[in-house]
Amino acid sequence: MEALYSTEALSTGAGRDGRVAVAGSDLAFDLAVPKEMGGSGAGANPEQLFAAGYAACFHSALQAVARGRKISIEGSSVGSRVSIGSNGEGGFELAVQLEVVIPELDHDTAQELADAAHQVCPYSNATRGNIDVRVTVTDD
Repeated sequence: MEALYSTEALSTGAGRDGRVAVAGSDLAFDLAVPKEMGGSGAGANPEQLFAAGYAACFHSALQAVARGRKISIEGSSVGSRVSIGSNGEGGFELAVQLEVVIPELDHDTAQELADAAHQVCPYSNATRGNIDVRVTVTDD
């Protein structure tokens, strides 16, 4: 692969209870284990960061697909829910639910765009076959 862009982040401290900073940017913050996993919940966590990145990336892919088909998706949004749980083998696994909303567009066309975006989104391509990712188009 010829990289179009690369970035770097550094985790220090105690991993999920540490700090993370992205090189060359103002993005730096404390991390905390979620309360649901026995932590304080007093900071961001990797699943939140993954959810934010996936939602933004998928929305960009959706916009690119729509632009290529000359379809307006004004007012569209993509929500992302990332879950973490046991894989049953002593480790953990992730699952993702993406919710696509495209007001002003019929459901079938919106679903076609979402399906096409799922084929071109880098996050979708990276996770395909590795974790459960479900894409749902809703009318609201």
